[in-house]
Amino acid sequence: MYYSSGNYEAFVRPLKPEGVDKKSAYIVGSGLAALSAACFLVRDGQMKGANVHVLEKEDVPGGACDGLYINDIGYVMRGGREMDNHFECMWDLFRSIPSIETPGVSVLDEYYWLNKKDPNFSLCRATHKRGQDAHTDKKFGLSDKGAEEIMKLYLTPDEDLYNKRINEVFDEEVFESNFWMYWRTMFAFENWHSALEMKRYLQRYVHHIGGLPDFTALRFTRYNQYESMILPMIKYLEGFGVSFEYGVKVDNVKFDIQKEKKVATAIEVTRDGKKEFIPLTENDLVFITNGGCVENAAMGSQNKPAPFDASLHEGGGWDMWHRIALQDPSFGHPEKFDYDPEQTNWMSATVTTLDDKVIPYIKNICHRDPFSGGVVTGGIVTAKDSSWLLSWTINRQPQFRDQPKDQCLVWVYALFSDKPGDYVNKPMRECTGKEICEEWLYHLGVPMDEIEDLAENSCNTVPVMMPYITAFFMPREAGDRPDVVPEGAVNFAFLGQFAETPRDTIFTTEYSIRTGMEAVYTLLNIDRGVPEVWGSTFDVRDLLHATVALRDGRPLNDGSMGPVVDAALKAAMLKIRGTEIEKLLKEYHVIEEPEKKDVQTVIKDTVTDGVQKAKDGINAVKEKLPKNAEEAKDLVAENKTALAAGAAVAVALGAIAHLTHKKK
Repeated sequence: MYYSSGNYEAFVRPLKPEGVDKKSAYIVGSGLAALSAACFLVRDGQMKGANVHVLEKEDVPGGACDGLYINDIGYVMRGGREMDNHFECMWDLFRSIPSIETPGVSVLDEYYWLNKKDPNFSLCRATHKRGQDAHTDKKFGLSDKGAEEIMKLYLTPDEDLYNKRINEVFDEEVFESNFWMYWRTMFAFENWHSALEMKRYLQRYVHHIGGLPDFTALRFTRYNQYESMILPMIKYLEGFGVSFEYGVKVDNVKFDIQKEKKVATAIEVTRDGKKEFIPLTENDLVFITNGGCVENAAMGSQNKPAPFDASLHEGGGWDMWHRIALQDPSFGHPEKFDYDPEQTNWMSATVTTLDDKVIPYIKNICHRDPFSGGVVTGGIVTAKDSSWLLSWTINRQPQFRDQPKDQCLVWVYALFSDKPGDYVNKPMRECTGKEICEEWLYHLGVPMDEIEDLAENSCNTVPVMMPYITAFFMPREAGDRPDVVPEGAVNFAFLGQFAETPRDTIFTTEYSIRTGMEAVYTLLNIDRGVPEVWGSTFDVRDLLHATVALRDGRPLNDGSMGPVVDAALKAAMLKIRGTEIEKLLKEYHVIEEPEKKDVQTVIKDTVTDGVQKAKDGINAVKEKLPKNAEEAKDLVAENKTALAAGAAVAVALGAIAHLTHKKK
C-alpha cells in the first residue's frame, strides 16, 4: 500500500489482484469503516460479493452513523457528521456509490450539487443571556500569547506530546478565548483530552481555520447520516451479493503469533445465544472494528432519562478488543481509552417540534426559516453561559424522508452531563427528554411561564447517553492503537476510530473510510495509490492564512508585537522588499503597507507613545525599587517594553534636534 495525490492515480481502475477469487472476507461490525472496507473489496479488490460476510451484533447496520424512527419514542439521531471538501478517501468512494434517490448519479454528485447550490454558513455561532446573540462576530479573541501557545503545539514533535493533556500545553490565554469555545463545542474536545490529537486536528484542518467561527468550512448531507450515507452503501453492496448477518456477536478473534508473521485462525461468535467458531485460512481475510464510540449508548424518552451504563459487555467492541489485545502487544491497549467513562461521555437529544410555537424563537437566533429546505443554523449554536455547555443545531429539513413537513428536528448536545442545569436544577444524565427540552427552551429565550407547557405539548424529546463517545480523544502514545495492518499481519486488519493511520484525525467520516481503504489495499496488494491526507499543513499559503486568521485579521506589522519584535519585522521587510515573498505576504495580509506619514509626524507619534510607556515604566519602578543586582536584573526583564520605549524617545528626540539644527 502506498499514498498518492493528483489525478493520475485518482481516476485509474486497478488491475484485479492476483488470487482474489480464492479469497473470502469477514468484516466485524457494519459501521462506516466496515462498510467502506466491503465497498473497496468489491470495487477495487474485485472480490466476489458472495465471498464477503458482514457480521453485525445489532439488527440494523450503520454503527455510529444512525438515524431512525422508533414507534412510541420518536425520531432519534445520536450524532451528526460534518464533512470537508478534502476528505480524499471519502469522495474517492462515494463517486462510485449510486444515489438511491436520483437515477444515474452518484452520492458524491448529489452532495456536491447540494452544497454548491446551498453553501453552509452560520449567522449566529453563540448565544448568552437566554437567547441573545453573544456577538462572537467571527473573532477568535486570542491574545498574542494564546496564539503563540497554539503555534507552539502545532510545531511540537508527536513524541513530546505522548500521554499529555491539552491543559498541559494551553492555559487560560487559550481556554478563555472564543477560539476554544468554537473548537471544543465543534469537535467535542475537553481540556483533559489528548494534546497529540489536538495537534493533529490543527495540522489536518489548518486550511479551514478561517472558516471555523462561522462554519463556512463545513458541508452537510441532505438527510440524516443513515439515509444519506449508510443506506446507499448497503444497496450498493447488496447489488454485489454481499452477505449481511445481523444479531451475530463477535466475542474474539484467535491468532497464531509467530516471530515473522501473524495469522488470524478463527472467529469466535455468538449467534442466537449459541457459541460458534468460524475457522480461517490465510486466504480468509478478517477486518476488525475494535472498540466503539457508541458502545453502551442508551436511549431514554420524553418521560424517561437515558441510563448511564459504563460496564463492558461480552460481545461488545471493547470486550472483544481486550481479548484480542491480550494475544500480542501490537494489537493495542484498549485500557488507555475505556478506563474512565466520566472523562469520555456526553449526551445528545433529538427534539421534534410538534407545532409552530417554538419556531419563532429558533428564527430569532438563526435568522432563517427552518422549513425553507435549505441551511438553517449552519452548524451548532452554543449557549456560552450554559452550565451543561449546551449546543444545538438544525440541519436542512426534512432530516428524514418520511418526516412530516410541519415538524422540525433539532439536535441538542452537551459536554457536561454531570453538572446541574440552569433551568432544570439537576444533571443532564438524570433528566427526561422533556426536562432536557426545558433547559434548551430556557436558553432559546422562551418566557419562563411557557417553558414547561412547550416542552410537554409542543415537543417530543429523545435523550441518548453515550459513555464512550470521546474515548478516542484520551491521551495516548504510539502503540496504544493498533496499526491498520500490524507488522507481520497476513490476513487481518483493524478498522475505525481506534486503529492507527498517519496524520489523519479521528471522529471523522474520513478517518473511518481511510482505514477501510488502507486495510483492503494492503491485504490484497492493490496496485493503486490510497489518496494521502490533504497536505495543507505543508502549503505555505494555508499557513499564512491561518496565521492572520488566528490574529483576527491583524497583520504582523500592525505594531502590536512589542518594540523588539516590531523592529525585527521592519528589518526583515527591508530584506524582502521587491521580492515574490513580499508579494505573497501582502496577498495573504500577513503584512500591510504602513500608512504613509511625513517624518515629523512619525517622530511625534513615536515620542507620544514612548513617553506614555516610559511613564508607565517609571511608575512600575517606583512601586518596586531593587535592593540588589539580582532584583535590578529582574526589574529590567519585567519592564523591557518601557525601557525600549525610553530608548525610542531618546532616538526620536535626537532626530528632532538634528532636523531642527538642519533647518536652522
